[in-house]
Amino acid sequence: MIWDTGMLLSPGTPILRERIWKGKRIWDPKHSKLSALYHKLYQKENTPELELTPKMRVLYLGAGSGTTVSFVADYVEVIYAIEPAPEPMTDLISIAQKRKNIIPLLSDARKPKEYAALIEEVDMVYQDVAQPNQVEIFLENCEIFLKSGGIGILMLKTRCIDVRQDPQELSSAAAQTLSDAGYIICDRIWLEPWHRDHSALVTHK
Repeated sequence: MIWDTGMLLSPGTPILRERIWKGKRIWDPKHSKLSALYHKLYQKENTPELELTPKMRVLYLGAGSGTTVSFVADYVEVIYAIEPAPEPMTDLISIAQKRKNIIPLLSDARKPKEYAALIEEVDMVYQDVAQPNQVEIFLENCEIFLKSGGIGILMLKTRCIDVRQDPQELSSAAAQTLSDAGYIICDRIWLEPWHRDHSALVTHK
């Protein structure tokens, strides 16, 4: 992956009025939780296991309008982008028309069996879904699609689980649930200052 003066960059075609640095797209951590995670890992000098590579296949749950999807697509072989809402899906399809390795699917991440026939085994499952049962959604998708030794990244939105409970406790409980399911917790990283109360759980299957 491309770094320059502390900025994460990607080599793809810009979308709308994006900031550019030396001809490459700036992957801004303020606008992408995945970029925020990479910036945190970059500060720790601990990014090799999460590097996006040209032969990777990625399942992205909660694709939204596709901005972060497009950055991932700049690096990997193919990305399956799951989004249940028609309005952001329109933007996602527009982006996919310019990047042939994006496969947009109007589907609900809570029902992975409905799109299982359309997706092959992947190297990475990335989830950014605002649901109270987001941990269970992540586990079910990983069990179906993530290859042995693959990487899972769960962006835990603690306030979507329970606004009354301490975010640290919710993150710890989520990590324990993943561990009990047989997943190795490689890292648990808070995404401040860019994203409040968001904990990134990085796992290996």
